[in-house]
Amino acid sequence: MADKRFTVLDLVDINLKEHNSLNLQCIGGRKGLSREISTPDLNRPMGAIMGFFEDFAYQRIHLFGRGEVSYLRKLQQNNETATLRQLFNYPIPCCIFTHNFSPHKEFLELAEAAQCPILVTDLGTADFSSRLMRILTEIFSPRQSIHGVLVEVYGLGILILGDSGIGKSETALELVVRGHRLVADDVVDIHCVNGNTLMGSGANKIIGHHMEIRGLGIINITHLFGVRAIRVRKEIQLVVKLEGWDSSKAYDRLGTDEETMEVLGVKIPKLSIPVKPGRNVPIIIETAALNERLKSMGYNAAKEFNKNILKWIESDTARSVFFGHDDII
Repeated sequence: MADKRFTVLDLVDINLKEHNSLNLQCIGGRKGLSREISTPDLNRPMGAIMGFFEDFAYQRIHLFGRGEVSYLRKLQQNNETATLRQLFNYPIPCCIFTHNFSPHKEFLELAEAAQCPILVTDLGTADFSSRLMRILTEIFSPRQSIHGVLVEVYGLGILILGDSGIGKSETALELVVRGHRLVADDVVDIHCVNGNTLMGSGANKIIGHHMEIRGLGIINITHLFGVRAIRVRKEIQLVVKLEGWDSSKAYDRLGTDEETMEVLGVKIPKLSIPVKPGRNVPIIIETAALNERLKSMGYNAAKEFNKNILKWIESDTARSVFFGHDDII
C-alpha cells in the first residue's frame, strides 16, 4: 500500500517524462481533486452506464474509451440521464477520457454536482492504461527501508549489509573507483514490484548519491566520479552480508550452502563474507557478482566441482591410486 494518501491531484501533478507521461488535464469537478485513489486497479464502466450496477467497482479509476463515449452520445441523443445520475451517486475517485474525448454537457454538470473530477488525455486507451497501471503498481507496491548500501556490479544489483563500522561504504567506494555504480548509501528504500521483484533506490533523492566515509566526511559521488558512477534505482539480485571474522565459526568453503534473505516476501540469494585485515572484499564481491550471473545462466561452479569429484572417485584412476598405497593391507 502507498506510504501516504494518494489523491487525484497527485495523479494529475505527477512529473513524468516522455514515454511515461500521462498528459492529463482536468476539465471538470475540480472540487473533488482531493479525492483519494485507494487501489491500483482500473475500471471500464460500460456496464454501469448501461444501468448494471451489481458488483460495481466504484472505488477504482474509471476509464472512458471509444466504446463508452459512443454509448454516452447515444444516451445524450435519447435524453437519458438516469443511469448517469445513479453512476455519480457512488464516490468514484475520478473519470478519465482518452483520445481527447470530451463528455457532453449533461455529464459534466452531473460530475460537477457530485464533485467528481473529470480528466482528459490525448493518449489512446491501451497506451494510457499500460502507463497508468505501471505508475499505480509502483505507487501502491509494498515498501521497506533497510540500513545498507546498494551498488550495481557488472549489471547485478547488490545490497551490502553489515554492522555499523564494518566497512560497507568503504567497500562501495572501492567498487565505484573500479568502475561500478552506486545506487544508494546508508538507507536503501526497497519496494516490491509485481510480487516478485525488489527495486532499490535512495531513501532521499537529494542526498542519495552522497557517501559518508569515516575520517574523510561526506563526499559527492556524482561530482567526484561523474554521472557514470551513479544509478537512480536498481533491481536487488544479491545480498552480501559483511561480518567480522570469527575463527571459531565454520565458513562455507565450497559454495554449496545456498543462503537466502527474505525481503517483502521475496527471497534473494545471500552471501556472508567474513572481513579481516588482508581480505580484498571489493574483489570478492566482483567475483560473487560474476558467479551469480553464471548461476542465472545455468552454471553452478560448486555443483560442477562436486560432480567432477564424484566422477573421479568412481573412475579407475581413483581406485588405482587408493589400492596402490603400500600401507593398504
